[in-house]
Amino acid sequence: MGVGNKRTLTKTRRKTRDIDQIKADLRSPKHLAQFKGMKAPEDLPDLGKWYCTECAKWFESEVNLVVHRKGKPHKRRVKQLREEPYTQKEAEAAIGLRTDNESPNRTESAIDNEITMAT
Repeated sequence: MGVGNKRTLTKTRRKTRDIDQIKADLRSPKHLAQFKGMKAPEDLPDLGKWYCTECAKWFESEVNLVVHRKGKPHKRRVKQLREEPYTQKEAEAAIGLRTDNESPNRTESAIDNEITMAT
């Protein structure tokens, strides 16, 4: 039998929650409780007692959690969470799309011509 595609298997195994999902967890305890409720405690390390909210990882002991919080990957994730995410409007402005539907060179006479043509 064997494993089909090892590369795909490892990519999906290491998949953690996205930044926007973690931000929702931090804002709303209900959202976090809903996520934790989806996991069976028997499947989690040490029955799911030690959880790092910022990194969305479970740990076997409090010592491991404390060591993790002092580490570089945790601090990097906390720094990412402090930054405000881009909005759709900012993304569109970055590529040059305008949402106000007016060009800066548009004059009143051009607008009047469009109105008379429409009627």
